[in-house]
Amino acid sequence: MTDAVLRASLQILSRLLSKHYSQKVILLIDEYDVPLDKAFQGGYYDEMVNLICNLFGNVLKTNDSLYFAVLTGCLRISEESIFTGLNNLKVHTISGTWYDEFFGFTDADVDEILKYYGLTSYKDVIRDWYDGYRFGKTNVNCPWGVIHYCDELLADPTVPPKNYWANTSGNELILRFLSKADRTTKYEVEELLNGGKLIKKVRQELTCRDIEDSVGNMWSGLYSTGYLTGKHGGSGRCEHIQALDSKLRDP
Repeated sequence: MTDAVLRASLQILSRLLSKHYSQKVILLIDEYDVPLDKAFQGGYYDEMVNLICNLFGNVLKTNDSLYFAVLTGCLRISEESIFTGLNNLKVHTISGTWYDEFFGFTDADVDEILKYYGLTSYKDVIRDWYDGYRFGKTNVNCPWGVIHYCDELLADPTVPPKNYWANTSGNELILRFLSKADRTTKYEVEELLNGGKLIKKVRQELTCRDIEDSVGNMWSGLYSTGYLTGKHGGSGRCEHIQALDSKLRDP
């Protein structure tokens, strides 16, 4: 495959689908930032930025076959010129209130699930294990953990809760951060692991180049990737960064 064909691939695919089904296409791209991080670690970052810039530019800009597109990722990368020329983007971050209740099970959702299956007596243990995420102004429970634990409880009411998301994703990011942390930062991490709180300013726009440049960026990276939760103030300030989530707390 030539570079030209690769860069135009999503545009060509959307045009063919639109022609075949006689309607415009909805494009869903999940974890668009992962290739950039992998490329940064692998030493071919500039080449990947150029590829993604052209790939997204072709399919998202002046594409008559596109109805709309949704892109998701952990890091909001705006300085990379990946979205150059796109002036109709709507950005929803982890601290925003738009759609905040749709990123997991709310407390009300969990109550309804437990009531349906007759498992209301397990409410506290489920909150303790699978709560702790916060999007915008909404407390959110981990759907993966809640569903799997309820499923096991229906078969065996004595089964203890588990870390169901173990090995479902890598922890390379946090390992890289901690390997560069000084003694003060490691102490702060221990405070969070013990249920404490910190006051930190969060930057939600970081590039792969600068995310590891300072210890301060570590908190922003961990917050954006879901390892930390917080209470939000204005101007990107996270008033309290609370305990690291169960991905790190559980053995």
